[in-house]
Amino acid sequence: MSLSLADAIFWIAVACCGIAQLAIVRSVLISPARVPDSQPTTAGRRFVEIAWAVLPGIGLAFVLLLTWRAMHGAVLLPNGETAFR
Repeated sequence: MSLSLADAIFWIAVACCGIAQLAIVRSVLISPARVPDSQPTTAGRRFVEIAWAVLPGIGLAFVLLLTWRAMHGAVLLPNGETAFR
């Protein structure tokens, strides 16, 4: 696969992941979890909801960073082998 095609596929995947993550965070911020009337929604519970929406996005960003480094860290040696920087 050519590097420019791989780059295009990578950036399309980044855009899709970003849009999905924004939709998840937006849904958490706009509609809080339903709790029984006897249990009021507390600030601590709200913080946990937001954290559970944001932390996977941070992990995904880390995976995308590692993918980018793997894609662009390879060097083709004169003998035809591939080495990583």
